[in-house]
Amino acid sequence: MTDTLFLTSDELEGLATPAEYVDAVREGYRQVGEGAPAYPRQKFFRSDPDGMFTSYAALLPETGVVGGYMYTSGFGAGNAWFMTPLFDAESGEPLAVLDGASMNPFKTGAAGAVAVDELARDDATTLAVIGSGSQARGQVHATATVRDFEDVRVFSPTPENREAFASEFDEQLAADVRAVDSSAAALEGADVLITATKSSDPVFDGEDLEPGTHVTAMGQYQEGSHEIDTTTIERATYVPDLRERATFDAGAFLAALEDGVIDEDHVHADLGEVVAGSAAGRTSDDEITVFDSGGTGIETAAAANMLYQRALEADLGSTIDFAPASEALTGRLP
Repeated sequence: MTDTLFLTSDELEGLATPAEYVDAVREGYRQVGEGAPAYPRQKFFRSDPDGMFTSYAALLPETGVVGGYMYTSGFGAGNAWFMTPLFDAESGEPLAVLDGASMNPFKTGAAGAVAVDELARDDATTLAVIGSGSQARGQVHATATVRDFEDVRVFSPTPENREAFASEFDEQLAADVRAVDSSAAALEGADVLITATKSSDPVFDGEDLEPGTHVTAMGQYQEGSHEIDTTTIERATYVPDLRERATFDAGAFLAALEDGVIDEDHVHADLGEVVAGSAAGRTSDDEITVFDSGGTGIETAAAANMLYQRALEADLGSTIDFAPASEALTGRLP
């Protein structure tokens, strides 16, 4: 038997700062950029009741772990459940199982922040946010650790949601944070744009992007879902989290391919290649850049390991037993 640590979402909440998430995720992407394996998510659907099961994983050899997410959404419960297994990459033993819900916005936000650090202009001070939910919060918390924003504008269709979001972050950030009444108003003069929505239609006009803008879009993880338009893809240096994902389930990229405005060679590099230095990030102040964040095992395994290490230091969690196959895999009846 091996003792495996089980960590609840409550135990993980507040266990690491946004900056620590960013550091862990950056290191994970560097390893993948240098050849560590990670692959796009797998998705399984059913109807009546409608539901989706998703899984993805990565092996981070220098960190010494392999792990990822398995989660369901919908089905009869009408909810989502996140399970994060983490294994030792040397022995293969299960190190931990995390209830991954509370870490989700922060590990995904950290991937966006790494991209902003690599692709946005160094002097970026104005941030536009479209969306006001948990994922938008995670993106802003993490991105504010890599640039000194002075002006933050947020738009979402529901006035009370955008006002509450702006009020929350105006207290937490040094920047002036305010709600605006349209995506165009948020985008005007922005150096960095974050879109964190569930929209199947574009939430801004790509013609409105000013030269030098960086866009982090995270609502692009299935065909037919594209919160950014094909004009944005066409105009931009395009960097997905994983190169293979661009033609697998990156909705906006697939739409641009179908419209014929780009071809598959439009992928400049993936984020790991940029972090590892095998591909350039931003090359000019006028360049428009896009990071397409659909979720990978890279940020998940990297963040899970960081939280696991923090939990060991803080003596958090309970243990569960797993029997090795050499003992339990007998085929005999008891």
